[in-house]
Amino acid sequence: MSAELETKSLPVNAYQPLEKDEVYCPLVPAEVQQPELTLRSIVWGTALCVIFSVAAAYSGLKVGQVMESAIPISILAIGLARTYKRRSSLLENVIITGIGGVAGSVVAGAIFTLPALYILQLNPHPVQTIFIGLAGGCLGVLFLIPLRRYFVRDMHGILPYPEATAITEVLVTGEKGGSQARLLLQATAIAGVYDFFVTTFQVWKEFVTLQFVPAMRMVNERARMAFSFDAIGFILGLGYVMGLRSSMILCAGGVLSNFVLVPLIWFVGNHIDYAVYPAALPISKMTAFMIYRNYVRFIGVGAIATAGIFGIIKSLKVVAGSFGIALRVFRKGEAVTQERTDRDVPMIAVFLGIMASAIGIALFMGNLPVSWTVVIVGMLLAVIFSFFFASVAANAIATTARNPVSGMTMLTIIISSIVLLKFGVSGTSGMFFVMAIAGIVCTALSVSGQAITDLKTGYWLGSTPAAQEKIKFVGVVAAAIATGLTIVMLSHAYSFGEVLPGKTMLPSPQASIMKALVEGFMSHQPVAYLLFGVGAMIAVILEMLGQPSLIFALGMYLPLELNTPALVGGFLSHFLNKKAERTDGEDGRSIRERGVIIASGLMAGGALGGVFGASLRLIPSFKESWIRLPFYDSEPVSETVSALMFVGLCLYVWFGSVKRKKGLEWTK
Repeated sequence: MSAELETKSLPVNAYQPLEKDEVYCPLVPAEVQQPELTLRSIVWGTALCVIFSVAAAYSGLKVGQVMESAIPISILAIGLARTYKRRSSLLENVIITGIGGVAGSVVAGAIFTLPALYILQLNPHPVQTIFIGLAGGCLGVLFLIPLRRYFVRDMHGILPYPEATAITEVLVTGEKGGSQARLLLQATAIAGVYDFFVTTFQVWKEFVTLQFVPAMRMVNERARMAFSFDAIGFILGLGYVMGLRSSMILCAGGVLSNFVLVPLIWFVGNHIDYAVYPAALPISKMTAFMIYRNYVRFIGVGAIATAGIFGIIKSLKVVAGSFGIALRVFRKGEAVTQERTDRDVPMIAVFLGIMASAIGIALFMGNLPVSWTVVIVGMLLAVIFSFFFASVAANAIATTARNPVSGMTMLTIIISSIVLLKFGVSGTSGMFFVMAIAGIVCTALSVSGQAITDLKTGYWLGSTPAAQEKIKFVGVVAAAIATGLTIVMLSHAYSFGEVLPGKTMLPSPQASIMKALVEGFMSHQPVAYLLFGVGAMIAVILEMLGQPSLIFALGMYLPLELNTPALVGGFLSHFLNKKAERTDGEDGRSIRERGVIIASGLMAGGALGGVFGASLRLIPSFKESWIRLPFYDSEPVSETVSALMFVGLCLYVWFGSVKRKKGLEWTK
């Protein structure tokens, strides 16, 4: 049955926890049939996926910044919808965004690991580079399917889903048009222009550190306590959507890392004139950032890993239930009847997909010069880590829109190296083997994080989960081929991570770090178990206190400048929602609705600004000084202007949210 959907706002309980017997009804109800998996949506989604994969791979290798794809593609989908005689449906736009959004996640997994193989002069075959991304992407989707109900349905209103909120609001307001669409476009334009100029050119300082204040400089020099604040619109919008509690916990993790652990390590080690592993410099010669990078970050990795274990334990009941249904169907041939908006790919298909992926990984590794025992161990490491990190990535993205890809990849390299060294695998073959495992796992966790965003968007809007899950494999195949071939092509024209005769260097910062890490382990260097253990105990303590350990652990791991502006956004959200509660009727609802739309616009605009900025940096002659204001190098003036402009963004969010409708057209 086909029915026309009257465009309307998301339900009131879209972003709120449900009462005991309350049910969430999506924008497109289960009984309504809209065009969804059409040739139009699949072709456009695949085309955009390929384009963004190539661009993101190049920019990631050149400047270490992977272009955001899902939010810009959601905006492009709205524009494309209007070019057809039959305007594309809301669910078709979800499919376009879902396929295209895979680009950034596959690229993130690839550029963290694959260039390291070229830096190590191991020169993988093009088929190998494509297969690593393909296997990891497929595992990331397959392992997330059983987790969908837990993260998307059971945790509804509990996890904030900042990026999914932004994409959802973009698609909904694009459908509605009128004042809502104008408000979204206005916020998107403001953040896009603002973030583009601040992050691309020398207009004023992006980071506020207050080191020009004597007291702040003295505290930094004597105690290595350094404040930092990234004054851009994207993170302000992110914090707003996260809410006060989540942003407060996130920032608390950053406070522990930067204002407790860094000064503590400095206090203990500033008199030591020799390097303490894993750092290569004495602590006495380190800045606060260097102490964080060489020591505290590893504590954060340990905390994230342990918090991920707790997350898996909490979701085991739902996962077991999903596989239990599959076993009953397999044994008795029962037909599982579910409504359209809660129908996943059959668990039997998931089982078979995981088995096929595992066999493919084993065959891939069997072509390497190692024993079949090592091949089986490597395959198990890749599959187990991919399953483990699928939950971690989903939880991280659902909470903070930040995926701890580098931390989890480092952990994969460390553990895989330790295990494989026990089996006598070392040297160049060991390095290739470990980086192949890391590439598969890194892509899997990156794709899992992006997929949960897409599935939550579909849950709010009324997509068919099975359709979204199927087209993810289309995106994975397209992105893996495009990314793999782009890396192979660039390897012939450039050198990754180091200068070679006759070639221009692409810095490949993440892959360079992973290369150094795997080289160190294959050279039998010691492991900083204590740092990981300290992080693990911090996560245990938080769980004992009943607090969400993963959010706190992410705050420990992420740089402080990303946590502090998110906290400002959280406070804005809190006070605006309080004002909405004191305001009766439609006016109160409009405050909440406009606040989310503006915050989503800030995230969308910030993402677009980042894409344009990264694109400009690919121009060989590009210089940040193309646009330079006279006061840029004056820290007091430049940082003060930056802070005032950020305050201006906050005021825009506040007054834009509380503005009364005054005859404007609102859709109920």
